[in-house]
Amino acid sequence: MNNKTLSILSYITIIGWIVAFIKSKDLTPKSDLVGYHLKQGFGIFLVSLIVNIALSVVVMAVPSLYFLSYIGYVLFILWIFGIINAANEQKKPIPVIGKIFEDKFDFIS
Repeated sequence: MNNKTLSILSYITIIGWIVAFIKSKDLTPKSDLVGYHLKQGFGIFLVSLIVNIALSVVVMAVPSLYFLSYIGYVLFILWIFGIINAANEQKKPIPVIGKIFEDKFDFIS
């Protein structure tokens, strides 16, 4: 797989991220683009997981706050931005939350 494919794959579910992570270890020379998008993809996955769990608890406790579940659409749009950046082979962070992940997850590098 080439760098562009691995970058896109890093956003497609956690299984796609694992495949891209394993395949990126085989690349010589190491690709900064793939590493960058692996970090961004892992970050958006973690944020989505935490937000969805928190929203589930809140909506279960206070059903009148069901409208908060629309936050999932915002996360979906951010995920799309990440895929677009990977497809264009750009090292741009995901809007709003992407800067947080640029220097995190050292195990990916």
